[in-house]
Amino acid sequence: MVEGPDSPLNTWRKSTYSGGGGSDCVEVGSSAAQVLVRDTKNRGGDALDVDHHEWRRFLAMLKTIV
Repeated sequence: MVEGPDSPLNTWRKSTYSGGGGSDCVEVGSSAAQVLVRDTKNRGGDALDVDHHEWRRFLAMLKTIV
């Protein structure tokens, strides 16, 4: 159960593709139930949430086009 984007149940990490200047950064957080994606410029705002299966499908699709 996730209680919000800053819940202690989530471990957030910044994308390795995010620039060092602090703009256009994305963080990914995970819990037992889901994966969350948020904008580092608005950490208190909404986060996109998907289940782990869908996240793995998304990453696999990205690998085919990058």
